[in-house]
Amino acid sequence: MGELKIKRIYDAPEPSDGERFLVDRLWPRGISKEKAELSDWVKDIAPSQELRKWFNHVEEKYPEFSKKYTTELESNPDASDFKQKVNELLKTENVTLLFAAKSDKLNNAVVLSAWISGSSSS
Repeated sequence: MGELKIKRIYDAPEPSDGERFLVDRLWPRGISKEKAELSDWVKDIAPSQELRKWFNHVEEKYPEFSKKYTTELESNPDASDFKQKVNELLKTENVTLLFAAKSDKLNNAVVLSAWISGSSSS
């Protein structure tokens, strides 16, 4: 059984990462596709542009951001497909969700991980 991990894309890839998925809508500055060593870039399941701009990584908005993003995930068929894919991969290997935000606790990858795992992130 694999582990679902969360990691900044600026941290070096490691063999223990397993499958690596960038879960941001925008490509991170200063990272080449080669350096990222991605399995896939799943920008279609990232928070909407409107939600991302509204949140703007303001800590006080995080609980509401988490709820709104979870609602977006619930109504996004691409997110449901991704959730199924990740859970299938986790049967045999690790999966790492990659994000570019500075905060390792208040970002969309944390919300997405909780949603995939079926737990609450707020």
